[in-house]
Amino acid sequence: MKTENTVWHDQHISKTQRAELKQQKPCLLWYTGLSGSGKSTIANAVDALLFQRGCHTYLLDGDNVRHGLNGDLGFSDNDRVENIRRISEVAKLFTDAGLIVSTAFISPFAADRAMAAEKLAAGEFIEVYIDTPISVCEQRDPKGLYKKARAGEIKDFTGIDSAYDVPEAPAIHVKTAELSVLECAQQIVDYLLEYGFVK
Repeated sequence: MKTENTVWHDQHISKTQRAELKQQKPCLLWYTGLSGSGKSTIANAVDALLFQRGCHTYLLDGDNVRHGLNGDLGFSDNDRVENIRRISEVAKLFTDAGLIVSTAFISPFAADRAMAAEKLAAGEFIEVYIDTPISVCEQRDPKGLYKKARAGEIKDFTGIDSAYDVPEAPAIHVKTAELSVLECAQQIVDYLLEYGFVK
């Protein structure tokens, strides 16, 4: 539901001006994949490489955001949709500031990822599929979540009893079971270099 009696207030400094000051093209790297696939690990590695290049970035991590902004949401399908809606709005604000933004969320539903893409200018949404077999994710299980899900202690767990829509045509397809963290991160940075987001 839209808030009533509000009017959009234009700002004097444009998105283009902010990006030019930072000498980069703003974009949103949208990392998606199963729990334990390596989304946060790869996103952090990319962020570090971009920082070394003098880029202006920000990383929105799924668990971290649920400690604050989305602390009132659970993991039902409806809550997952609202989780992604809020993150999409925050990420849009950050790209408006001229930043290269990363979001590391499972974001299991293709429709939600499409909704996030629609909020941005053409070419700014970059879907990064962290493609890791569920067997590998379960072996890693860094938070012990798969073990709890298999024991029935966690409901609506993606890949176990909740669906994950595999991206059909991601801009970047990363296979963490075949490459090192640094190789995965460099693959993403190379994409940003190729398409002129960073110099």
